[in-house]
Amino acid sequence: MDRKEFLSAIGVSAAAFTIMNCMACSKGSDASSSGNSVTGPTGVDFTLDLTASANAALLTNGGYLSQNGVIVGRTTAGAYIAVQQSCTHESYPLVYQASASQFYCNNHGSAFTEAGVVKNSPANHNLTVYKTTLTNSSLRIYS
Repeated sequence: MDRKEFLSAIGVSAAAFTIMNCMACSKGSDASSSGNSVTGPTGVDFTLDLTASANAALLTNGGYLSQNGVIVGRTTAGAYIAVQQSCTHESYPLVYQASASQFYCNNHGSAFTEAGVVKNSPANHNLTVYKTTLTNSSLRIYS
């Protein structure tokens, strides 16, 4: 194989790889459009000690952390909320944007309200929402 043939073969391989990646993001192969939405963990029941340094983010309004497949956040008003950590579109991790009162997927731009309801696509299924109960400095997150 001479240099020209080699470069041609590499170009075809790169083009094929690019096309495959683009097709993976198309609506036709989207997990949520085929009815296979990503759901959150079931049987959730854990407690966070808010005096522990690992949970310090929850002491500030707008702070959040992820644990056990769940995002736990503190709204700008001071309420605790919890939803599944993964986007229902393609299971990418979400972030909590307290200033916009939403959970956001940096991968494809899906957004969800603080109540877990889809705000914009490509996700078309709501997030699994968990209950929270604060007792002294213990925050319980459960199904």
